[in-house]
Amino acid sequence: MQVILGCWEKVRLPAMSASTIMPRYTMTTPAFPRDDTEPAVVEADLALPVHQAAVLAMLEAYSADPMGDGRPLSADSRANVIEGLRTHPTTLVFLAFHAGGPAGIATCFRGFSTFAAKPLINVHDFFVVPALRGRGIGRALMAAVERKAGETGCCKLTLEVQENNLRARRLYEACGFSQAQYVGAAGRSVFLWKRLADAE
Repeated sequence: MQVILGCWEKVRLPAMSASTIMPRYTMTTPAFPRDDTEPAVVEADLALPVHQAAVLAMLEAYSADPMGDGRPLSADSRANVIEGLRTHPTTLVFLAFHAGGPAGIATCFRGFSTFAAKPLINVHDFFVVPALRGRGIGRALMAAVERKAGETGCCKLTLEVQENNLRARRLYEACGFSQAQYVGAAGRSVFLWKRLADAE
């Protein structure tokens, strides 16, 4: 697994849609991995148009996935998600590339644990292109997130996962995740939400 930090130069960028998720890129630095069998993980720079395009492509594919939102991004979300990520104060995005194209994404947000009085990282979106699963890309992405958490003094990583997403659950468990439990007698944590009308 290689973690690459640098600027990506666009070579050919097709129209982005949930079915077009493998645009081609090359690196402008000599650190570009020559072995296309290994995934390269990049901490995204959302000021770069090429990273914006890759993030949008991955989020569109994830949204349409049955284990994502099960439907494409709305026109409003598509138009505003990149700027929203750029302006949100705690955004942290990692992109995985394989054979010259985007292969996965981890969209994260920094939080804070009041019990530990230390920062944490929540993995909000985690997606690997279906055709490229089973090649270590998910593990490479998670390793990059965990490395960043260690470098920034975080006390833990958190995430949520669909109950029936058994493949993802196996990956997360292999990476050391488990259902949260603070006090044995209190039971395990359960994720709840309330959808707001204005967010529809």
